[in-house]
Amino acid sequence: MISDPEGTALALFIAFCRIGGCMMVLPGFSSARVPMQIRFFVSFALALALLPILWDTIYPRVSGGDPAVYMRLIFGEVLIGTMYGLIARIYTLGMQFTGSILAMSIGFSAPGGADILEDTSENPLASFLSFSALMVLFILDFHHIVFKALADSYTIMPLGGDPSAQKMLITMTDTLAQVFMIMLRLASPFLIYGLMFNVAVGLVNKLAPQIPLYFVSTPYLLMGGIFLMYLSIAAFIRQFAGGFSAIFLG
Repeated sequence: MISDPEGTALALFIAFCRIGGCMMVLPGFSSARVPMQIRFFVSFALALALLPILWDTIYPRVSGGDPAVYMRLIFGEVLIGTMYGLIARIYTLGMQFTGSILAMSIGFSAPGGADILEDTSENPLASFLSFSALMVLFILDFHHIVFKALADSYTIMPLGGDPSAQKMLITMTDTLAQVFMIMLRLASPFLIYGLMFNVAVGLVNKLAPQIPLYFVSTPYLLMGGIFLMYLSIAAFIRQFAGGFSAIFLG
């Protein structure tokens, strides 16, 4: 029997704020293809599952507290949860950035189509790569890493403390810098291939300016780029998946 129903409900809602803020922007769960009701019920179920573990941390802070203090707790918890979700979100957005660079480098300039994950227009190759990378992350249980980090975050960012905007901004900028370097390393073979191919075509065009080399070379550029992707796609996705833990827990 629950001795303090009001305090239990308040503790559950505070736990839901941090978890729900993370789920609001977490890759996959925040997709436009996932109904909002599903996101809500998953977040609520996670809050119910984690509340017994975090009971001694959350309940003493909310039982019999001041309403103004409780509203401040809600704002801080949503902010912290959103920051954790954005770290994973930035990492997956980096794959879309890489896919766009890759498509440009190999001459895959197809018109933008419907994105698999969002209600936006996206290059088919970038959409394919981002969906494949996210699927591999789910297969490797990246969401378990995020949920464990959320549970551990009550030690790093305790309930009731004022979230430091400076520390959050430093975390975001460090994440952006690391993600950029990882994605640049993944896209570098295709950047080098595109650069070498276009330099070679430019030299040939100087030798034979009367030949419309742009129309002649584009199919070869695309064919070589797709063949290079065929050879490297396994290592490409594996390195992307392997870098998530280092970024999120680093």
